[in-house]
Amino acid sequence: MPGTATFPVEVSHVSPHGFWLLLSEEELFLPFDSFPWFRHATIAQLHTIERPTEDHLYWPDLDIDLAVGSIRDPSAYPLIAKPG
Repeated sequence: MPGTATFPVEVSHVSPHGFWLLLSEEELFLPFDSFPWFRHATIAQLHTIERPTEDHLYWPDLDIDLAVGSIRDPSAYPLIAKPG
């Protein structure tokens, strides 16, 4: 019986300026200036991440959903929410 397909994702580094995600063989940087929802997240919250599909990331502890494309090309997604 085949298992559930998974798309690996992990946080590889966190700095005062943002954090890096490792998606399979690709590493992407999320600067806090462009992704302000993560600025005050704990390390545990950043590391609790799901990748239900190849282009969808979800942080359940923060209730944040992101398209991988919005990380690769933020200019294609011009709406930036302000942190609460």
